[in-house]
Amino acid sequence: MPLLHWLTRDEDLRAADRVPYRLLDEVPDLSAGEGDEGLLVQGDNLEALKALLPFYAGRVKCIYIDPPYNTRSAFEHYDDSLEHAKWLAMIVPRLMLLREFLSEDGSIWVSIDDNEGHYLKVVMDEIFGRRNFVDTVTWQMIYTRKNSARYFTGQTEFILPYAKNKDSMLFNMLPRSEEQNKNFKNPDNDPRGSWIDSAMHARNFYSKGSYEVISPSGKKFSPPQGRYWSVSQENFRRLDQESRIWWGPHGSNAPRKKTFLDEVKQGVVPGNLWTHSDAGHNAQAKDEAKRLFSEGEIFITPKPERLIQRILHIATNSGDLVLDSFLGSGTTAAVAHKMGRRWIGVEMGEHARTHCALRLQKVVEGEQGGISKDVGWEGGGGFRFCALGSAVFDEDGRIDSAILFADLAHHVWFSETRQPMIVPPTGPLLGVHGERAVALLYNGILKDRSPGGGNVLTRAVLKLIRDDLAAAEPDFEGDLVVYGAACRLSEATLKEQGIQFRQTPYDISART
Repeated sequence: MPLLHWLTRDEDLRAADRVPYRLLDEVPDLSAGEGDEGLLVQGDNLEALKALLPFYAGRVKCIYIDPPYNTRSAFEHYDDSLEHAKWLAMIVPRLMLLREFLSEDGSIWVSIDDNEGHYLKVVMDEIFGRRNFVDTVTWQMIYTRKNSARYFTGQTEFILPYAKNKDSMLFNMLPRSEEQNKNFKNPDNDPRGSWIDSAMHARNFYSKGSYEVISPSGKKFSPPQGRYWSVSQENFRRLDQESRIWWGPHGSNAPRKKTFLDEVKQGVVPGNLWTHSDAGHNAQAKDEAKRLFSEGEIFITPKPERLIQRILHIATNSGDLVLDSFLGSGTTAAVAHKMGRRWIGVEMGEHARTHCALRLQKVVEGEQGGISKDVGWEGGGGFRFCALGSAVFDEDGRIDSAILFADLAHHVWFSETRQPMIVPPTGPLLGVHGERAVALLYNGILKDRSPGGGNVLTRAVLKLIRDDLAAAEPDFEGDLVVYGAACRLSEATLKEQGIQFRQTPYDISART
């Protein structure tokens, strides 16, 4: 597969590995509501994604991001004028981390324009796999023309959806519109309701598709020249007996097949051209922003809520987890909350507080802009606001003295299994993954901080771990991995008992 090369490619592909794991510190004054459907994180999104990974890897159903387009224009809230190689250096490590968050049936959707869109496609082919590319969605963001444009009026942007695994990707059809349903009629008063008719012939060769039929009026019909009936003669007769063939009001027209509205109500397959009437437009997005923020605070590049609603309808179900690490003014989180999805949003700078938190507080309170009336939103739920805290490990690889057992446990478990920890442990046994059990001795988890006590693997401590393991997994016969400050057991004992000892912090691979 062709690869994209740029000056700092090798360094950028490893950039995510060099980002330290950091804690998330909640800011209660900026959190809102009763529930915890949402998590809003303020900070550089590369560092924030690394901090979130041990908790949410493999759990996100849909990622939507609207990164800077590199349009060579300076925007108020971020610099969108990066040189091409620097833009690639920015987006590549973030995409590599984002892939780790996707569930096996999940997908990522990236908004972009022509400035970097074609390069983005090549990069995403490499990171997510070319076979997992779904389509290029063209969105009509502007429906008017500007005669001041030098060449063309830019009216469209693009959205590139990729699946984690295309064979198992969740992909919902769109609901049918009244416009689509109005073509269904019932001229023969069929008790089964409204229907639409379609041709009974096709161009593709069908060995059983060449025969003559007779209409109720006695008129004979054969397929048009070069075409074939799409069903066998036996099936044609059955359809006719079931009144599923329409011969016209006088029974003398060429046959057409009836399809009832009740049979197609489950939805329609999305097209890859999303017009402004289907998915909203820029002017609508700015009107939505004006309802939420004062004139001097309006974020100038928002997406309309209807656009995000369409993406989340296709790619998620109620209760699924949505992630946007370029949250902007908070549109993705707002729409996800109103649609009953859980969400994570990341945005750097002060407007994470002045825009995102403010908007989501209004959503919780029941604001009625955007899609609220369409989905019957009346408020509720809640979210936590967090800022990036201290690094788990310092520059010398030592564990920060402020790190609690639960914090380190998430990183150790992720380091060993590459899976997020779902249930926080209450003791040194972190859990069982396949043929391996993992335990952590740290920060006096056994109520003994002395050198020979709870942070050191001794025979007494090993018995406690084994007892917990027997209670949790009575039939477990695999290896036991123990992280601790020191080990008082001999190599022979470790080998005999199937124990792999890893010394903290040096053997925690997740520390960088």
